[in-house]
Amino acid sequence: MGCNVVVMSETPRARVASVAEEQWGLITRRQARELGIPETTWERLIGSARELRRVGYGVYQLAGAPEPDHLGLRAAWLQLAPGIPAWEREPGDGVVSHRSAAEMYGLGHLAADVHDFTVSGRRQSRHRDIRLHTRRLADDEWIRLRGLPVTRPSRIASDLLYAHEDPESVAHVIADSLRSVYDYPGTFADALASHAHRFRLRRHDGLGLLRWLLDLVGDGDTDFWVNQARAHHERAADIERAPRPRSREGAAP
Repeated sequence: MGCNVVVMSETPRARVASVAEEQWGLITRRQARELGIPETTWERLIGSARELRRVGYGVYQLAGAPEPDHLGLRAAWLQLAPGIPAWEREPGDGVVSHRSAAEMYGLGHLAADVHDFTVSGRRQSRHRDIRLHTRRLADDEWIRLRGLPVTRPSRIASDLLYAHEDPESVAHVIADSLRSVYDYPGTFADALASHAHRFRLRRHDGLGLLRWLLDLVGDGDTDFWVNQARAHHERAADIERAPRPRSREGAAP
């Protein structure tokens, strides 16, 4: 774990700060243990010294640190792998998704009453404010947003439909994303394709579902966005149909 690079001759507070400063002013109890902070010293830091305050189960904020946005969400994310510092985590350890991801972008109006994360393996959380979803995300389905791994809006829309959210609410997420250019019409059409048959459309008709959803919110740019998505699909089809060059005999393919 990266925490053990801290110089052990530093004071306990300095050791804690060296990790917390790279995690929005936050540190987990397990990380503190791996820094070699004795239990009595830790109790003093969170008690009479008031150097740390509890902001989540096993997660503490350094006194005087700036308040980060989405503090509860960040603390919940740290809880998913409490022994691994933020800078060493992989997407499989947890990516902000579903309603929580929409809220981070400021998309739509679905309340994020719990913290949603997508993890690569089947896991459970004992915390009522954390909801885990199992899926292996492709590299192009998530980004880093203000230091947190977060699913892209096109993945958010698909995930929300899998979770049987209200279609009009999902449509607002899509329209807000397209208006802010957080994602692209063609990417949305691709992500929506697997849901088309549920809405009595031709199977894998992501383009048709994109239009149907946007019609629910009556956005004036619907035709423009649908035409962009159609052009994206036509370009992809042209590439797929293009003859592939044959390698000469004896030459490297």
